[in-house]
Amino acid sequence: MKEIIQDLSFGELKTLVAACGEKPFRAQQIREGLVLGRKISELPLPKSFRAQLLDRFEDEPVRIVKTLVSAEDGTKKFLFRLADGNLIEGVLMRYRYGNTQCVSTQVGCRMGCKFCASTLGGLIRNLTAGEILGQILCVNREEGGTNSRRAVTNAVLMGSGEPFDNYDHVVKFLRNLTAEGGFCMSARNVSLSTCGLVPQMRRFASEGIPLTLTVSLHAVTDKERIRTMPVSAAYSIDQILQACAYYFEKTGRRYIFEYSLIAGENSDEAHATALAELLSGKPCHVNLIRLNEVSERTLKATSEREAHRFLEILKHRGISATLRRSMGSDIGGACGQLRASCIAQAMRDKNENEGENDVTN
Repeated sequence: MKEIIQDLSFGELKTLVAACGEKPFRAQQIREGLVLGRKISELPLPKSFRAQLLDRFEDEPVRIVKTLVSAEDGTKKFLFRLADGNLIEGVLMRYRYGNTQCVSTQVGCRMGCKFCASTLGGLIRNLTAGEILGQILCVNREEGGTNSRRAVTNAVLMGSGEPFDNYDHVVKFLRNLTAEGGFCMSARNVSLSTCGLVPQMRRFASEGIPLTLTVSLHAVTDKERIRTMPVSAAYSIDQILQACAYYFEKTGRRYIFEYSLIAGENSDEAHATALAELLSGKPCHVNLIRLNEVSERTLKATSEREAHRFLEILKHRGISATLRRSMGSDIGGACGQLRASCIAQAMRDKNENEGENDVTN
């Protein structure tokens, strides 16, 4: 696989242009074209310079190969193919304040969370900064976005993969995404979701990127959490809470806990009361989620009624909380579902073809 030009910062682009013997304005020309989601072959550059770039860099490192649209709420799910043939996915959700894109940071995941389809096949590889950014550039172009009016206004790093397990590439992506003169998304419009990798949480607090830190909690005790989240064997809930407090101290930014409501596991009144006690007085918000069921898993979602009861208990005890509106459920909105289904279908097709060949032979 060749290099990915979307990995480069503007300073690195200027260095590249100078090394190729081109005039300095070409760097801005390239950046503007890339922000519009254009391939290198589509950039208005001298033919010889474009050939130089194509010899070194992938023309289209990320491309949309399939789009599903929810009939319920207009949510769009995208399947992307990378230059090496790997598949990742993302979701575009429409809200009254703008369009939020959920992006992937890895091909697969090694965290092993029992409610997630992303981890079914383990971790294949990390995405580069440019491959993460490329997802947004593709969708922004697909949705008619321009340099002055973005079609993607918000981003959440909640797709396939654990962002902090790909720390360096994710941080570079965030710097490139928010850089002035580039895509220029405000860091305050970005949320990063982690399963609770404590050392990286503490390290990120000093990066100077004031995004919203979101932690997947999903339990009130370590004993319960480890049943669905193996990472709990390495980092306790108490360590996670201390890291969150450190993040608030360093950034002044309130943090968010995601809590998926799983029937028979963590969604009764006792758990709601325990969660309220655990988070009492902390500068946080709880985002409750009715589990988006994964066919390969046995975990089931709680009822709508139980979810609202859980929410009311938190609010009554002074905890800031909301119940996330379920979006894209009719198109497999949960992380990894589309990729997993496409890989499974490809394997079935391969087996059928091999069977036909055996009969023929």
